[in-house]
Amino acid sequence: MSDCLFCKIAAGEIPCSMVYEDEDFLAFHDIHPKAPTHVLVIPKFHLASLADATEQDTALLGLMMDRVRHIAAAELKLDAGYRVILNVREGGGQEIDHIHAHILGGKKLPF
Repeated sequence: MSDCLFCKIAAGEIPCSMVYEDEDFLAFHDIHPKAPTHVLVIPKFHLASLADATEQDTALLGLMMDRVRHIAAAELKLDAGYRVILNVREGGGQEIDHIHAHILGGKKLPF
């Protein structure tokens, strides 16, 4: 999607503070962190939100959660624990219309 901020980041058109990249996913530091560690994990394939996912996206979503687990453990060393958030659509707090997972950690997080 040509006007999607995260698609532009994934394509290398906009720089980011990258944490991890593979063929399907990119992870980078959030520019407005809500915790000492706040990383976004995005698929390089455009999908607007979890609400827009179909059964055909099941493998992508499972792989995304596997990447979140790997990034939190191997790249960020969040052994004490972390929180994963998927905001869905504007009413759920989603600000960018491209599915993404937030990894928050680095301190004990409140409920």
